[in-house]
Amino acid sequence: MLKKGQLNISFGWLFAIIVGAVILFLAILGATKVIKIGQSEEQAVGAKELGILLNPLETGFESASSTPLALRVETRIFNKCSPSGNFGKQGIQTSEFSFNKWSPPGVESSFENKYIFSKTPAEGKKFYIFSKPFEFPFKVSDLIYLTSENEKYCFDDAPEDIAEEISQLNQVNLAADCLNADDKTIKVCFNKNCDIRVYYDGGYLQKGKDKIYFEEDSLMYAAIFSDKEIYECQVERLMKRTKQLAELYKEKELLISQKNCETSLGTDLDLLINQIGNAKDYKIINKVADLVEEIEDKNKYAECELW
Repeated sequence: MLKKGQLNISFGWLFAIIVGAVILFLAILGATKVIKIGQSEEQAVGAKELGILLNPLETGFESASSTPLALRVETRIFNKCSPSGNFGKQGIQTSEFSFNKWSPPGVESSFENKYIFSKTPAEGKKFYIFSKPFEFPFKVSDLIYLTSENEKYCFDDAPEDIAEEISQLNQVNLAADCLNADDKTIKVCFNKNCDIRVYYDGGYLQKGKDKIYFEEDSLMYAAIFSDKEIYECQVERLMKRTKQLAELYKEKELLISQKNCETSLGTDLDLLINQIGNAKDYKIINKVADLVEEIEDKNKYAECELW
């Protein structure tokens, strides 16, 4: 005799309910894992494709040309840099905003021949990239600057050639003057203190408490648009590449000297190789700047130019 309110459930039905619940749980768990694996794979592929897209030679960028990069969802791009090895390493990871939260960064894609300058993470649905060559004194590599649509910059009282270059880029988040800048715009000033103060003739800029050194306009842009840690790491990598290229040009000089074609650059190239090889940090760019200029002049007027 059952008491009032007591359910009469057979063992078979109870067993079926338990098994069904377990199957449902496993199905949900499996689907969640599949989604996460799919996201991870998609982010890894996205980072790889992004790395290929950012190659100036493969995308046909011209010097100081800009192009937009539109992604399908809000994305965080993590700029990774390591100075270890012969050329160091450029890494890229991405994370997407889905299901009202940011997914974990995907697998890192690595490249030895890219130099990307940006904040990390750079966040947005649309990004802008432009490229300039870095010559020191020969061409070392193309530098890539990546900024989000959420980052706006204006340049106050910049040298005429800089202001003209910014205008010709026609990049939505960059302005050649600060006349219409709002409070969220990062102001880059050349003759007064503001968010970023550029001491153009001195070869350095001030970002908050950080004093960051540069040579050539290409590295000035790099210092403006990137985090200090990324900038220093990438410049260290560029100096390693400069050293390797200087060694190749030294070998080329020996070859052409055998054909009675002198350049008189051997000693200077050796000095550049040794100074970069013994450098402790990225600031070597300032210490060898005069030597680089001397090498450039000698090559320009040599009987046989090396580059």
